[in-house]
Amino acid sequence: MILSPCGRTDMVQYYTPWLMKRLEEGFAYSRNPLFKNKVTKVNLTPENVDCIVFCSKNYKPLLPHLKWIEERYNTYYHYTITAYGKEIEPGVPSIDDSMDTLIQLSKVVGKGKIAWRYDPILFTKEYTLEKHLKIFEYMAAKLTPYIDRCIFSYVEMYKKLEINMPEIILFTDEDRIHIAEGIGAIAKKYGLYVQTCGTNRDYSEYGIHTSGCMTLDVLGKANGVEFKNVKHKGSRKGCHCIECRDIGAYDTCMNGCKYCYANKTPQKAFENYKLHNPESPIMLGYIQESDTVQEGKARSFRK
Repeated sequence: MILSPCGRTDMVQYYTPWLMKRLEEGFAYSRNPLFKNKVTKVNLTPENVDCIVFCSKNYKPLLPHLKWIEERYNTYYHYTITAYGKEIEPGVPSIDDSMDTLIQLSKVVGKGKIAWRYDPILFTKEYTLEKHLKIFEYMAAKLTPYIDRCIFSYVEMYKKLEINMPEIILFTDEDRIHIAEGIGAIAKKYGLYVQTCGTNRDYSEYGIHTSGCMTLDVLGKANGVEFKNVKHKGSRKGCHCIECRDIGAYDTCMNGCKYCYANKTPQKAFENYKLHNPESPIMLGYIQESDTVQEGKARSFRK
């Protein structure tokens, strides 16, 4: 089983004590997002977890626990650092603070386990192509020695995004090409491996590698583990990642990013946080008598 505990929330920034408690006890309960009374018990022992893939915008809370995690689990870390300020990402540390934390992370786990995510890329009157490329180069110059690769994606216009961020300027095909061309040129300058996420379009002529940011090949090479050669189903159109298990919950991330797809509203996340108890085996609240609990099935990808 590939454990990806951060797909529904920024687990690392806000729920690290709970996550560490779950890893130490070797299990967690996860509530079905669609059928609220259906709960799955997930085995989190090192024997059952092929790899933990983290994704966060602030790894500071996890730094004190890295040695314990690294001694027991195969791991990979996606660190999202974008060009945006507090007006778009109000709960996220500054660019420089984030880069300093990434470097601390890299010194513990090694550069081969870290992907810098520069995504999603979106345009507004303030965040133009020129501004993106300027800030991207500033970060690439500092981060390249400490990371395995950089992953970027173009913003997807979900319905809620049209409401939450009306200031977004829609991309044209020409815009996408100019972004890929600019990022590719900067990556070549600094010797940075860069790839797309969530697209089937080919930008290889600009030095951009194809999508697939959570593949068994990437995770295996990072950890010195040989995985089976199996088809990667992906989670959405254009996704080429391996299937994974999440133990988080939607509407719980307090970063407040305006482009977020996982929260209905930022206020909802703060309301739900009041239901969180780090000692409970489920992230929000407790198991109820009306809940139907089943044992989670785990598929191992190890060869």
